[in-house]
Amino acid sequence: MSQKVAQISLLLVLGFSISSLAQLNVAKEAQTNGPADTTFRIATINMQQTILASNEGRRDFEALNLKFEPKEAELKRLSEEIDGLKKQLDTQQSMLNDEARGKLVTLIESKQKSLDRATQDAQEDFESQRRELVNKLLTKLAPIVQKYFNDNHYSLLLDTSQPWPQGPVVMASTATDITQQVLEAYNTVSGVPALAPSNNAAKPAKPPTTKPAVPQKQ
Repeated sequence: MSQKVAQISLLLVLGFSISSLAQLNVAKEAQTNGPADTTFRIATINMQQTILASNEGRRDFEALNLKFEPKEAELKRLSEEIDGLKKQLDTQQSMLNDEARGKLVTLIESKQKSLDRATQDAQEDFESQRRELVNKLLTKLAPIVQKYFNDNHYSLLLDTSQPWPQGPVVMASTATDITQQVLEAYNTVSGVPALAPSNNAAKPAKPPTTKPAVPQKQ
């Protein structure tokens, strides 16, 4: 959607809460037939970036944005209609009698309420579909993260999607970051081709919003 309805506080948009990401359960020890590796290895990964920058994530979030563009256009049209009525009230107020002014104010209030309800419904519908998309992508990503974790004999994996203190990581060296490696593995497994560069493809979707301002009766 405009501003493409695009800017998905994915989060995740999306959205990506620590509790959701914790469900990945990627911190299991690798199971090997040989002697146990006693080296304690720590890695970090930006789960939000991995999903948003993946070919599949970019494709699916762009599709979600496009799906809601007609609704956004409808809300924008109604908002502009209300703005026009408000302007009419401002410019003609001195020429209107009490009855005419009251009718115009009532009409504006009625349309504003309709806009508010429609916007709330659109936001709730959008958020529901966004959550479903995030869960689907996380489900596909989890075993890829798990495999990379096991294959490289890590002992602990931390998510850096949210900066401290919202997230668990205060500081981490770039040497511990495996985001790019997992992203490449995800793209290979998904088989989804890379998309052409786009202003919205790698951004989390964001539902439409309005700024209700209902004039008061004089």
